[in-house]
Amino acid sequence: MDAYQGIVSTIALTMGVGWASGINLYAAIFVLGFAGATGNMALPPGLTVLQDPLVMGAAALMYMVEFFADKTPGVDSGWDSIHTFIRIPAGALLAAGAVGEVTPALEIAAGILGGSMAGASHLTKSSSRLLINTSPEPFSNWGASIGEDLMVLGGLWTMLNYPLVFLCLMVVFIGLVIWLLPKMWRVLAAIFRRIGGWLGFTRANPDDGPPPGILNAEPPMPDGGSRPEAPDKGGGSGPSRLDPP
Repeated sequence: MDAYQGIVSTIALTMGVGWASGINLYAAIFVLGFAGATGNMALPPGLTVLQDPLVMGAAALMYMVEFFADKTPGVDSGWDSIHTFIRIPAGALLAAGAVGEVTPALEIAAGILGGSMAGASHLTKSSSRLLINTSPEPFSNWGASIGEDLMVLGGLWTMLNYPLVFLCLMVVFIGLVIWLLPKMWRVLAAIFRRIGGWLGFTRANPDDGPPPGILNAEPPMPDGGSRPEAPDKGGGSGPSRLDPP
């Protein structure tokens, strides 16, 4: 039974650190380091460095910076773009360290799993922030940022105390990402097309036909001259081009 609990806890920790890193890396590092330093959690050997005061202090400082950047419309999307290259690799490294002293193959597998979880949560967060930023008011950004912080703290607490429940929640999260992320990308693509149409870079609706008059315009003559007029079929009295001079 103890071996089973240990396996469940290790899997939950591997998925949890990756998932939390994709949303708020610095909060995840600080919470894990604090839990290890206070004795509330026995960190695996690969993660004991997180409870070092220097690492915890740096994570706390960067969390404060992110706390304000994440609540400023526009700045939050720029911050997320930069952290695409930070959160996903960090989630993979933390997940690899969460499995402890095992075979290299298992460490690589854990890193792949943690990096995938970090990528899924990061893409979901950054995509939702782009949609939220289409609204000019800042209150939705504040609510989303505070909700994400609480979700990370609550998720890590569940991971430490109820790992099996946490794994079930992660299965639900993966299902939601598979269902929701393509829909969010389609909405974002439509918004970018509309903005491009306003700026004149693209047509607002790519399914629209050519501008009026294009279909009725006659192509120029190969020699550069003008196309001869068609004969008058209405019986008019004017001269015809077919009449001799």
